[in-house]
Amino acid sequence: MLEPRVKISRRGAERLQGGHLWIYRADVEQAPPALEAGDVVAIVDGRGRFLAKAFWSARSKIALRVVTRDEEPVDEAFFAARLSAAFELRERVFGDERFVRLVHGEADLLPGLVVDRYGDAAVLQTLVPATDRRKALLADLVASALSLRTVVERNDVRVRELEGLQQTKGVLKGPDPGPVEYREGEVRMRVDLLAGQKTGAFLDQRENHLRAAEYARGRSLDCFAYSGGFALQLARRADSVIAVEMQPGASALLRENALLNRAGNLEIVEANAFDYLRDRSEEEPAFDLVVLDPPAFAKNREALPAARRGYKEVNLRALQVLRPGGVLVTASCSYHLTEEALEGIVLDAANDAGRRVQLLERRGAGRDHPVLLGVPETRYLKCLFVRVL
Repeated sequence: MLEPRVKISRRGAERLQGGHLWIYRADVEQAPPALEAGDVVAIVDGRGRFLAKAFWSARSKIALRVVTRDEEPVDEAFFAARLSAAFELRERVFGDERFVRLVHGEADLLPGLVVDRYGDAAVLQTLVPATDRRKALLADLVASALSLRTVVERNDVRVRELEGLQQTKGVLKGPDPGPVEYREGEVRMRVDLLAGQKTGAFLDQRENHLRAAEYARGRSLDCFAYSGGFALQLARRADSVIAVEMQPGASALLRENALLNRAGNLEIVEANAFDYLRDRSEEEPAFDLVVLDPPAFAKNREALPAARRGYKEVNLRALQVLRPGGVLVTASCSYHLTEEALEGIVLDAANDAGRRVQLLERRGAGRDHPVLLGVPETRYLKCLFVRVL
């Protein structure tokens, strides 16, 4: 069966040639009127030459998301092979690790699909109509390939609204997973796959959690602590840790995880991190390590100016509460804020605080969140390790 043909502009063709997988609606020159959201189409240039096959979106500014540059059927066997290739990478890097991101959307050449594994359960996010229409098939393929007991969907994310999709969550296959426990190094963590943030936990920061602990000593502070990914690692090495989290549900989970790990040196403060840091900045510097892992301040390009002010303020206060020789671990998951911009913000904050700082490490998401070169949107998480001189 031949797919419907969608003709794109020369600019769109050059974008594909440069390695990107997205074509914006402004570069669609001709498309059949009967196309439905989620259809697989053939992309052709102005001369009618085949370029790729892609998912069609009827509502989003991103009209086309390339799935293959070959003239091959995009069927069940295709998805099984793509999933297998993604799983093989994680097995090669992480061995038999059972808590890992298995599919990272475009970076695994599966646009609009995220799959995270938590033991014998998997969490799916189907973020575009094409994957959403096929979520039952994808759940079956994932469960069968890995012999999983349960597959749930966490499609309660606002990005789906840009595609005309409703927010939803629930069990797709198998029984309710209930509470799940996993390990990050020696730390035990409990998560709720149907109620926690993202797909249950912040797997993208897992390697940074472990790395931050290597710098921990004396008094440490973790702001925007959520369920304790950073704080519990710090507590294994530091004399004392304060974890600041304003959401009651996250604070309760953090307390549960602290008890689970017998982290008696961890104090949990339920407060707004900005307010807490501002109050502490009026005192003598008291911390040897501070972690800033806030939610995305810039959800879109229009929010970037306000986001920059937010990042500046929180980094300024963090630098003010650090002792000389102290380390700041500062992260941003806002794609629209580049790593260069984050470094500039930290420098501005340091200058305003009257501090000189060394950049020790530039880090990003874990290796189970690969970046596809040519698609910068797959590199969203930035994490800087900075030392106060």
